[in-house]
Amino acid sequence: MTIKLYCFGESGNAYKAALTLQLAEVDWEPVFVDFFNGEARTPAFQELNPMGEVPVMVDGDVTLSQSGVIQDYISSKTGKFGGRSAAERREVLRWLFWDNHKMSSQAGTTRFMMNFLPEDKRSADVIAFLQGRLRAALKVLEAELADKDWLVGDAPTIADFACCGYLYYPEPFGFDRKDYPNIDAWLDRIAALPGWKPPYDLMPGSPADRNT
Repeated sequence: MTIKLYCFGESGNAYKAALTLQLAEVDWEPVFVDFFNGEARTPAFQELNPMGEVPVMVDGDVTLSQSGVIQDYISSKTGKFGGRSAAERREVLRWLFWDNHKMSSQAGTTRFMMNFLPEDKRSADVIAFLQGRLRAALKVLEAELADKDWLVGDAPTIADFACCGYLYYPEPFGFDRKDYPNIDAWLDRIAALPGWKPPYDLMPGSPADRNT
């Protein structure tokens, strides 16, 4: 049975789930959610996810939302990317929670404000504040990768696929790979994994699609 992932190309959180599905080599297909025209707020979508957010994964009679939960489900279902011991699994979860609180929350909000919010609604002060918090998170990630290839153990895990979720996007939001050589090399290692694709190639919907 094909797993369905409700998503759209601009969503870094959806990319975490899509990338995990892709690299785990499961049978899956993306279902486009027209987020920018309000589809996530419709009653039909909120029957899938009352939180009104993407991603949402449907695997038979299992429906899940929140990217970390979906990643954990895929890892458990396939036996891939979940760490090689109970201790590694706890470390994987630690990084998933850290990413949600410290990395993606700043990167996602900043990127949205700088690129997708109408200019008259953007706040330079808020953007500067968020970028400061993002730099602090990137500093932690850069230091962690100073002497190892992957965040947990000696192989890629969903911790890597979570923390990289916003870092392949082309839109500016305060992250430049050349400023973070350890992160840059790590992103290259992830991109070299069989089946890897960047967000706009993996999921439907992108600014270019909306302008054609």
